[in-house]
Amino acid sequence: MTRPRSVCLVIRVFLALLPLGALTASLRAAAPTAKPNILFVLSDDHSYPFLGTYGDSNVRTPTLDRLAAEGMKFHRFFTVAPQCVPSRAGYLTGRSAVAARITRFSSPLPRDEITFPELLREQAGYFTGICGRTYHLDGSAGANAGPGASKLLVDHGLRTFAQRVDYLRTGSDELAIEQMREFLDQKPADKPFCLWLNFSDPHHPWTPPASDRPDPASLKLPAHWPDVPGLREQLADYCGEVNRVDRSMKAVLDLLAARGFAANTLVVFAGDNGLAFPHGKGSLYDPGSNVPFVVRWPGVIKPGTESRAILSGEDLAPTLLAAAGLKPGAKMSGVNFLPLLRGESTTPPRRHIFIERGPHGSAPVTVAMKSSGYDLGRAVRSDRYKLIYNCTPWIPYSPVDSAGGPGWRDITAANETGKLSAGLRATYFTTPRPVYELYDLEADPSELTNLSGQPELRTVEVALRTALAEKMILDFDYLPLPDLLDRDGPAANAKKGGKKKSK
Repeated sequence: MTRPRSVCLVIRVFLALLPLGALTASLRAAAPTAKPNILFVLSDDHSYPFLGTYGDSNVRTPTLDRLAAEGMKFHRFFTVAPQCVPSRAGYLTGRSAVAARITRFSSPLPRDEITFPELLREQAGYFTGICGRTYHLDGSAGANAGPGASKLLVDHGLRTFAQRVDYLRTGSDELAIEQMREFLDQKPADKPFCLWLNFSDPHHPWTPPASDRPDPASLKLPAHWPDVPGLREQLADYCGEVNRVDRSMKAVLDLLAARGFAANTLVVFAGDNGLAFPHGKGSLYDPGSNVPFVVRWPGVIKPGTESRAILSGEDLAPTLLAAAGLKPGAKMSGVNFLPLLRGESTTPPRRHIFIERGPHGSAPVTVAMKSSGYDLGRAVRSDRYKLIYNCTPWIPYSPVDSAGGPGWRDITAANETGKLSAGLRATYFTTPRPVYELYDLEADPSELTNLSGQPELRTVEVALRTALAEKMILDFDYLPLPDLLDRDGPAANAKKGGKKKSK
């Protein structure tokens, strides 16, 4: 439709009178450059919903709450594994940890696995960097392996991240801010940047200042934790570290604004995996890999939006590449959810997400080994249902990192005196564990009532087992495929599935 001459004249006069600075700012807000700066921040062992913006009253997180209010928050974002090394591999490569060949915790990322910062640098001219807590992907032999294993990584040229990015530093959470400042000082004026910044908080052991620590008696506990004193004390410590990482994030965002980068920087805040409590880190239950995920991109993401679509850590890399105008890497299996961020689509990008569990740390093999050090399992989750496939069910359960603390000691004592509910007792103290676990997450969000083998859910279970088998085949998984229940007669392991049921 052609505008009348009078209207065009008014527009020209208005633009002529508009101050140049205001016009420039207006255009910048309306049309951000095609190559935004990218700041990817990871907290460590940070489960959903431990942010105030998610309605959690146990923590105080004004900075991250404000970041969510200025952008978009996700309720059901899952890392590819409930452990830091494989989950970070998923974030960086846009692939599962299995496909990226990094399910052994101490493995370095193979050199032929290409990360999104590398593609941003090579194809879009980005200045790239990593700083803060160790990024974990150059291999870690660990104390149990001795110095010889570390030397092997060097001898074979397996530590590669110094060649993958322009700037590489590691250090404490306090040093992370100084390292970010140094990175920005080194950034060429004509290049956009991509920085991956890592925090240690709220990783175990928990040592928050008293001013950040809530009153243990005031805390609200989910159904998958019994209400015991030791666990309340540890949860107060954990929440204190969440509160502290919020202050660290304030320093990051203040620095970004002070340097003039806030308006054209896509900021992602996420957890690397879940908290080191029972049902969390190291387990295939939701708290092990469901993490906070907040994205702010001024002028692109509508402030105050949220999504309950299920997303995977595999999806971050292709999405950030798309934001910079690039195609996903050739081997990336993640889904680009940029249309969701832009508000251009409300269609859920995925039907399923997949999670893997492998060895943890460098725990030595012993006859009395617990699942905290070694466990092999896979899980598939849909919008409503979760299937867990335990491939080492004879190994007893133990929480990662916190098994020696007062929380687990109190839970163990409660079990020994018969004070645990049937669901909790079956979840934490049944050996062997069931090979298959099936949960209706609408009716049982704490995943305490195993429905595997129930006739009325056979169609659901077969569909999940088939989806998991397909993922395992496409990723060349080394574990045996799950039984697809497509032969005559019930599968042998399906009979065991219904044992774990709370009363």
